[in-house]
Amino acid sequence: MADIINLRRARKAKAREDQQSQAQTNRLKHGRSKSEVRQVEAIRQKLDAVVDGARRENAED
Repeated sequence: MADIINLRRARKAKAREDQQSQAQTNRLKHGRSKSEVRQVEAIRQKLDAVVDGARRENAED
């Protein structure tokens, strides 16, 4: 004899699995690795230092 299953629970479990697999795909497709994030942050800090160094002092101060 077959096991009785709750169709609502089965439907929700399948939807959860589909969402998790889609999320994993999106993370791989659009996400950045930790080294890429660190590299962008280092470049941003260098650019901020260059811009701060190139600022002129206000003559009114």
